[in-house]
Amino acid sequence: MDLSLIPPSPMKGIVNLVVEIPAGSRNKYEYCSQAGIMELDRILHSSVRYPFDYGFVPNTLADDGSPLDAMVIMDEPTFAGCLIKARPIGVLDMHDCGKYDGKLLCVPISNPRQENIISINQIAPNQLEDVAEFFRTSKGLDGRTVQIDGWRDFEVVEELLRKCTPKKKKSFKVLKKSSIVK
Repeated sequence: MDLSLIPPSPMKGIVNLVVEIPAGSRNKYEYCSQAGIMELDRILHSSVRYPFDYGFVPNTLADDGSPLDAMVIMDEPTFAGCLIKARPIGVLDMHDCGKYDGKLLCVPISNPRQENIISINQIAPNQLEDVAEFFRTSKGLDGRTVQIDGWRDFEVVEELLRKCTPKKKKSFKVLKKSSIVK
């Protein structure tokens, strides 16, 4: 699975999102570009589970040195490696071990039930808090310090995408060093 030709944003207001972890999973998968497959990174060792399908926007580079993280609200979980065209509706601002680690919240453009969702304000506050609490808890299990700074609406997404998309084409081949490829 070579992601090098997939643009971060195929059109204004839309992102390509590669799912690494389906909703409801305790398994944390990461894309290993060296082998072109998803690799099991670890298993969350508590009852906490991913609240949404979780992954990244390909060919981006966030402040933490990895691709821009993204979540997508789905009616049913997808699978690791699934490519979804999605509309970002907001950003969870957080810091992980002192580094900014913002995460897009999106809806799939292929779901007619969600075609009118354009803003984080259309998502129930308790659902947003569940997401924030998931990151506080799951990162805390690894002994990491996480600061949740809150949610921002869709109008900040374009600037974040611009900031995370290099002007010059860079190689994003190695996202994670793997023990499976020598």
